[in-house]
Amino acid sequence: MAYELHYWPTIQGRGEFVRLALEAAGAAYVDVARGPESSGQGMPAMRRHLHDGKVTHPPFAPPFLKDGEVLVGQTAAILHYLGPRLRLVARSEQARLWTLQIQLTIADMVTEAHDTHHPVGTGLYYEDQKPEARRRAQEFCSARLPKYLQWFESILVRNTAGSRHLVGGRLSYADLSLFQLVEGLRYAFPEAAKQALATTPGVVQLHGRVAALPRVAAYLRSERRIPFNEQGIFRRYPELDLR
Repeated sequence: MAYELHYWPTIQGRGEFVRLALEAAGAAYVDVARGPESSGQGMPAMRRHLHDGKVTHPPFAPPFLKDGEVLVGQTAAILHYLGPRLRLVARSEQARLWTLQIQLTIADMVTEAHDTHHPVGTGLYYEDQKPEARRRAQEFCSARLPKYLQWFESILVRNTAGSRHLVGGRLSYADLSLFQLVEGLRYAFPEAAKQALATTPGVVQLHGRVAALPRVAAYLRSERRIPFNEQGIFRRYPELDLR
């Protein structure tokens, strides 16, 4: 049975971290909201799960994953669930918790990147909060972005199994998510990201190795990969690319 991924159909967003794991593992899945309504998919199908009063444990918002009777929301929780099933996490409990910790740290950075263009409120347009966005972006680009990347670099160096992966000696969902994070930063903050990544060669090399994985490379070339745009988490506003 194919996994059912529910996420907004026109943006990469947080759902892309899940898509990458499914694609890298060669798993069968349906990107429900992008499917035809005539076959029971599309946005109405996603909304039904969000608003069905009979669901005992409803997700707060997309992304969420349906696997038979299992319904799980939140990107990190989805990947924690999928990791063992897709063989994208080590077997030991310690390694699984460490992988989850890394993923949650990635999620923190994603939120901070998003908040550069929506620092006051998500219900307001970017144009309604430009002064605050510029101030938030200044702090993010000059302090937070390099601090996060230096941490990822440090745990790569400390990995006792070698610096090719974040956890142990094989690919995990955390590696895939760090790849996506770097992709997003390079899109939204090309100058600030370039400067910070110049001091984190291990992160850059990991990004390149993930991009070269046959299934990932095929996915990146396919129409399934939604291009970055200014409706997603990572948005390119040149005035916010501050160093």
